[in-house]
Amino acid sequence: MKGMTSTIFLAKAFANNGEDIELPMFDLTTITTATKNFSLTNMIGEGGFGIVYKGTLSTGQEVAVKRLSKNSGQGLQEFKNEVILIAKLQHRNLVRLLGCCHEGDERMLIYEYMPNKSLDYFIFDQDRKALLTWQKRFKIAMGISRGLLYLHQDSRLRIIHRDLKTSNILLDSDLNPKISDFGIARSFGGDQTEIKTKRVIGTYGYMSPEYAVDGKYSVKSDVFSFGVLLLEIVSGRKNRTFHHSDHHHNLLGHAWLLFKEGRALELVDDISELSFVESEVLRCIHVGLLCVQKLPQDRPTMALVVVMLSKDGEALPKPEEPGFFVERSCTETETSTSEERSITQNEVTITVLEAR
Repeated sequence: MKGMTSTIFLAKAFANNGEDIELPMFDLTTITTATKNFSLTNMIGEGGFGIVYKGTLSTGQEVAVKRLSKNSGQGLQEFKNEVILIAKLQHRNLVRLLGCCHEGDERMLIYEYMPNKSLDYFIFDQDRKALLTWQKRFKIAMGISRGLLYLHQDSRLRIIHRDLKTSNILLDSDLNPKISDFGIARSFGGDQTEIKTKRVIGTYGYMSPEYAVDGKYSVKSDVFSFGVLLLEIVSGRKNRTFHHSDHHHNLLGHAWLLFKEGRALELVDDISELSFVESEVLRCIHVGLLCVQKLPQDRPTMALVVVMLSKDGEALPKPEEPGFFVERSCTETETSTSEERSITQNEVTITVLEAR
């Protein structure tokens, strides 16, 4: 019978922890038909993993199909990692894995389809960003914070995403945010609070200082990335490619300068359609700056972030100068680092950053 087969146990093929993972399996014929033989017209994304296609099953259900590139060794590891981690996760602000396809040399992940693409598709486009009113932006920020809190504290596994950025925040038909792409995520066990790696994988502009420089990551690394996201949502500007006529700081530095001078509201996206609640905006900027503190111990947990964003009028700690608050060349652009990953338009392979 073609279509989705009975539930299978993938851990024997992928995991080393001896733990079975129940996940529906789709056969190759079903996915080939759903994506119109992986037509370029159905292509909706591309990354180090491979290509993502839109598909329509025989039931009419729309899905997103992540197809592993046959030449991507790192993609195979990401595939295994994503299956093992996200198959166990259930939260309204995490993208839902519907199943997978593992037939011959084909390996694919089948996700729920997000009709509004990703946050960066809207927030950094001069025309589309007008659709994101302040109310919608605040709702998106709250949804991301709750999804991240679930990963860090409320899921059975404690998971560090490691690549939280606007392109990994997908939006459903109601613009509800869902965190996606768990290819380089890691789970913490027992009393682990920090892990040190000799290889740094992620996206510059969102990486915390301790991770980018020393290869150390923890829940506080994700908090830093969330802080960058929050300031980008408020401003409608990218951290790494931000430019200002008066200085060469990135968005974090610019936000800090405005905050110190009591001019934080000037950070707000200047589209004419954006009417906002002043107290909410100021709270988001304040919390964003707290999240991007240079030292991990100075950043709040996501549990505290959710509380601070939710409760208006509560006194907040004073933020200090953010991490990566430095003058830099105005020609810098956002790049990603990858571990044993082939070069794509959005990613570059760089020399490994050895831990000090």
